[in-house]
Amino acid sequence: MNEIPRGTVQQQTFYELVGGEETFRRLVHVFYQGVAGDPELRAMYPEEDLGPAEDRLRLFLMQYWGGPRTYSDERGHPRLRMRHAPFEVNKAAHDAWLRHMRVAVDELALEPAYEQQLWDYLTYAAASMVNTPG
Repeated sequence: MNEIPRGTVQQQTFYELVGGEETFRRLVHVFYQGVAGDPELRAMYPEEDLGPAEDRLRLFLMQYWGGPRTYSDERGHPRLRMRHAPFEVNKAAHDAWLRHMRVAVDELALEPAYEQQLWDYLTYAAASMVNTPG
């Protein structure tokens, strides 16, 4: 039996608080279902199968929110802007990305505070990927 010493505060990560891998798996899967049917966003994914992109985003988000470090172990530093630089990410792509992510976040039915924290990050991340005017 592992006993926690008196006075020790155990803190859970956001990843753990929202349900761990299963939550992020659902989030990213629903998101990519939207991407698959969106001609503008789909054009940014050169792979025939969206599965590898889905895996990469899931692993990134899991790591970002305090889960396993598999993303960095497999791919190194995220360097998100650099990885997205080959693609024209404009306001329309930004809006489409957020539209599909909104559906995915809503499907999770998280507690409002967790939902807001996740959404705040996703809107910040989407804005930071824009690299083309218009």
